[in-house]
Amino acid sequence: MKSKKYIDELNGKTPAELQKDLTAAKKELFNLRFQNATNQLDNTARIREVRKNIARIQTVLTQKAKTAE
Repeated sequence: MKSKKYIDELNGKTPAELQKDLTAAKKELFNLRFQNATNQLDNTARIREVRKNIARIQTVLTQKAKTAE
């Protein structure tokens, strides 16, 4: 399963790396939405995939913050 491997990869990263990935994913989502609005986006399913990846990153960040307390 692809998402399980991605989550395992995220768990191996530091919170600083996760923040960097989160910023990059949010920028990508903004660009995808902009392309979609101007009818330049071919693969609209990519928007959903990026949104879910953002949620996964935020979940791992929250888990790491709670275990650090």
